Amino acid sequence: MGLDMYLNAKKFTSWSSDEDAAPTVDGVPEAAGMKLTHLNYEGMYWRKANAIHAWFVENVQDGEDNCQEYYVSFDDLMKLMELCGEVIANPDKAAELLPPQGGFFFGAAEVDDWYWEQVKRTHKELKELLSRELGDEWSFTYQSSW
Repeated sequence: MGLDMYLNAKKFTSWSSDEDAAPTVDGVPEAAGMKLTHLNYEGMYWRKANAIHAWFVENVQDGEDNCQEYYVSFDDLMKLMELCGEVIANPDKAAELLPPQGGFFFGAAEVDDWYWEQVKRTHKELKELLSRELGDEWSFTYQSSW
């Protein structure tokens, strides 16, 4: 039990005409008229990274902390990556730039070793993800569960 956080990546798959074979997935039975249109991936997973969660709530979810799925733009992900980099470069400003958030089983609401581990990992993994040429067929969503 606690704060679980998911950044999901979805890729639109397309084919050029009805004569072309639609993409399929091994082991998934084909049904009349059903076509594979999207592939879903887990882009990132966090556990009790409450400062990162608070950023998503304020910057993506319009302040609504309700465990729903929200669209996250490429620009939003870039802003979060850059903010994590700024926090790493200015550790004395961490609580001001990316403050921890308390909550029901959200983990420690302080800048501690866990906080730094999550900020550094978020920066590193988003930098890797955003360095790829993903194209318009990709979209991202964020969802938490607690």
